[in-house]
Amino acid sequence: MIDHNRQKKIAVINDISGFGRCSIAVSMPIISAMKVQCCPVPTSIFSNHTGFPEFFFDDYTEKMQLYIDQWKKLGLEFNGIQTGFLGSEKQITIVQKFIEDFCTPHTIVIIDPVMGDHGKTYSTYTPELCQSMKQLVAYADILTPNLTEACILTDTPFHEGHWTMKELDQLAHQLAQQGPEKIVITGVPQKKFVSNLIFERGGETKLLRTLRIGSERSGTGDVFSSIVAADAVNHIPFEQSVRKASRFIKKCILRSIELGLPKTDGVCFEEFLTTLQ
Repeated sequence: MIDHNRQKKIAVINDISGFGRCSIAVSMPIISAMKVQCCPVPTSIFSNHTGFPEFFFDDYTEKMQLYIDQWKKLGLEFNGIQTGFLGSEKQITIVQKFIEDFCTPHTIVIIDPVMGDHGKTYSTYTPELCQSMKQLVAYADILTPNLTEACILTDTPFHEGHWTMKELDQLAHQLAQQGPEKIVITGVPQKKFVSNLIFERGGETKLLRTLRIGSERSGTGDVFSSIVAADAVNHIPFEQSVRKASRFIKKCILRSIELGLPKTDGVCFEEFLTTLQ
């Protein structure tokens, strides 16, 4: 039988946006630059992401299982499985089955629970869909929610302003009770800083601060989770990986500001791909 599993591979389950630098369009070049093969499973196809006033959209839900079944026939195995935005309970069910079918003892599951921001869920996220995402989190080895998503997943009231270390530590421990071994809560606001809280089971919870630069841009969460995913299968320590991802995004934001790129266009990560190892 032909062996297709001689190289490290990550299956990335997310949508494809042709323009706007997000989702699979971000994950493929970044994971590839980090010497890991990126194998996409499209959930939907967009001409450009939903941050633009208009966009073309094609739902791929009904085709996903047929697509995945061909991978089973090839006997594919994955060192990592990374998930991004999921638009329905059916998609989450398909992802759960994918993880059950393809996980080996050596597979690392990285879940980015893309559910909301700024204290609110996205308009597509119903209470039922939030409950389904909580069930998916149980499959995660690494979880990368932002602060809003961490609150949604733990039924914690969100509040603006300063979050104490005690509050954040409690959030991380509540998330860990749902299954993940490693957690990074991204985008924690702290005056002129923005911080990432990292948690590793059995270790110390840490808050990594970086100076806030510019304003939020599309796709930075996908950049972040893709670096963390590739580093995980390359056996890079978690804290080192989170620091690398933060530094990389900061460089990309600064260069995007220099070029005068609209926020909807994401960050010009292409200029720094060769710095990722």
